[in-house]
Amino acid sequence: MATADGTWGYRDRFGDSFGRTFFRRFPPGVCSSVGIGTYLGEPTDTVDDQYRAAIETALENGINHIDTAVNYRCQRSERVVGEVLESTDIDRDAIVVATKGGFLPFDGERPSDPGQYIREQFVEPGIVDSDTLVRGSHSLDPNFIDAMVDQSLSNLGVETIDCYYLHNPETQLLDVDPETVYDQLDEAFELLERRRAAGDIGVYGLATWQAFRVPQSHQQYLSLPEVLDRAAAAADRVGAAEHGLQAIQLPFNVDMADAFTVDAQPTDEGLVSTLEYAHDAGLSVVTSASIGQGDLSVALPPAVEAELSGDTVAQRAINFARSAPGVTTSLVGMRSVDHVAENVAAGTFDPLGAAAFDAVFE
Repeated sequence: MATADGTWGYRDRFGDSFGRTFFRRFPPGVCSSVGIGTYLGEPTDTVDDQYRAAIETALENGINHIDTAVNYRCQRSERVVGEVLESTDIDRDAIVVATKGGFLPFDGERPSDPGQYIREQFVEPGIVDSDTLVRGSHSLDPNFIDAMVDQSLSNLGVETIDCYYLHNPETQLLDVDPETVYDQLDEAFELLERRRAAGDIGVYGLATWQAFRVPQSHQQYLSLPEVLDRAAAAADRVGAAEHGLQAIQLPFNVDMADAFTVDAQPTDEGLVSTLEYAHDAGLSVVTSASIGQGDLSVALPPAVEAELSGDTVAQRAINFARSAPGVTTSLVGMRSVDHVAENVAAGTFDPLGAAAFDAVFE
């Protein structure tokens, strides 16, 4: 698993190659503020090969934060990450490996009848309770999450997953009332606390798309204070000194800056943005869609782009996400070695300071 000594040693091997804040705190040590994502692409051998080369290149050149999920590309993304972890010369304790569970995964390829596959592989064996399924594809059932932790450990070939996210838990809110969803999270957190105590995961969190960037009136809104209270209660039930919910993931880019601009998280002094609340709570924030799945590598709003550093549009887009207050790592999907080189070089430029970032929104 990632360790403080291992990740700091990884940072030190690059000396002054990057800007001063390129490596940032992530429990238990540090990680690169540009991370490699593995979501996009078809479940094919060709795409596997592309990701394999990209991840190897990323690790060799300053990116030590890898993000994946059990359902990405029918489990192929996790398995490719595992292959690279096995073959790379970079020590395992220098690498932060994050994955997710919540969506029911296919195995290697998309089946001709997904509904039948889910019934035969998950419902009938008792891995998931059909009553917990939303839209036929998502569950927070602790038994299911437990099985997915095991599956991810196997796919990745690791003893410990450094950060395990519940994947888009707000999906449940499409069919289930909020209080029930918080209760589901409570039960899932207890399971993750037990897996954490067993050494199977380091920390855990929520990887979201809507939950932490929408107003309180939105159907898929989640209260971060309530989520943290549920994690604390779960930790207390298993006898942990403190809870392990240490990270959240949310989309953030020039076109999706809601986590900074929308005040939706309650405090004693009123509503604040998710980024502000997370920072005050000591959480690591990982951003997804940092270049809008490639769209923002082509063009940015001129007024914003003029304030950002970087040799290419993609680098400037990444540096916008890295500049947001409280952000630890900005993820970019990469399966081209050339794109890895371009994107990691964004870290040779310093992000905007707080005042300059605020000014972008004036």
